Amino acid sequence: MRRKFDKWLIAAFHSKASDVHLTIGKAPIFRVNGNLIEQDMAKIEPSDTKHIVKEIISTELWEKLGENRELDFSYGIAGVSRFRINIFYQRGELSLAIRIIPTEIPTIESLHLPKITKEIVQHTQGLVLITGPTGSGKSTTLASMINYMNQTMQKHIITLEDPIEYMHAHKQSVIDQREIGFDTNSFANGLRASLRQDPDVILVGEMRDLATIATAVTAAETGHLVLATLHTSDAVSTIERIIDVFPAEQQAQIRIQLSTILKAVISQRLLITNDNFERRVATEVLVNTSAVKNLIRNEKLHQIQNVLQTSKDQGMHSMEMDLKRLIQEDVIKFETAAPFMQEGSS
Repeated sequence: MRRKFDKWLIAAFHSKASDVHLTIGKAPIFRVNGNLIEQDMAKIEPSDTKHIVKEIISTELWEKLGENRELDFSYGIAGVSRFRINIFYQRGELSLAIRIIPTEIPTIESLHLPKITKEIVQHTQGLVLITGPTGSGKSTTLASMINYMNQTMQKHIITLEDPIEYMHAHKQSVIDQREIGFDTNSFANGLRASLRQDPDVILVGEMRDLATIATAVTAAETGHLVLATLHTSDAVSTIERIIDVFPAEQQAQIRIQLSTILKAVISQRLLITNDNFERRVATEVLVNTSAVKNLIRNEKLHQIQNVLQTSKDQGMHSMEMDLKRLIQEDVIKFETAAPFMQEGSS
């Protein structure tokens, strides 16, 4: 079964799929440019997924899967690609969701990220957040930012990932990549430990809980540049999420801290292009200027949207502004962008 499994993944890689789904009663399904495409293959039986899983993970991981009922890990096929695999139970049987990780780390330019991205990573300390829904390319954006720093700066960079996706080679910088569940038990533990490992930059794959967020804030306050992701849709909801995760009696203090340490928020979505050949990123960029700091500190987050719309000269723009730009440049169709624009826009 492992040989068949590898063939499916190789086929998905050559089809330029982003994901593969293996579930009982369906043939392998590839996600290509956001669309799910069932392959012309035999339907998967319960014994198929069980045999695949037993052949690609260790006995230790099999026991862990039995305990937790789900498992994340990375998988590689030499000369092809790396894959991020999530195994989970559904209706008592095993299913697999597989993300294909490109072999080459994309550049900031190739991802069409805003030019200010390179300026953002020049900060020596503070908090930079990349946000968006699942599948919006947050990990890829972070990888391109780390890659840029690696090529141009002498830094000690520690990444905490679940699992490790892009593999970074040491260039100008020294990069230590730690995988949750293997190299450290949790984001919070790994982040606390990293403060004793002389880092300049810390990448946190996901700020999932209060302990991780609180430690990230501490790290950003104590002279480190922290890059992290959140599953939020825009800059305002990102700031609200961070503040709201803290107990009510601590929110005034965290609001003050956040107004000081936050450097930028990049929110993003991936949208299919006019030619249906690829997906292009649309972004919202918030830079923490003195005006933004005052709005955060004084609980006037609702006014940040006005700042985004009037501060283009400082590298900021709203998601709607970027969507309109992509429409005007004939990159995406209005119908593609419409669900993410305010009512009445045209």
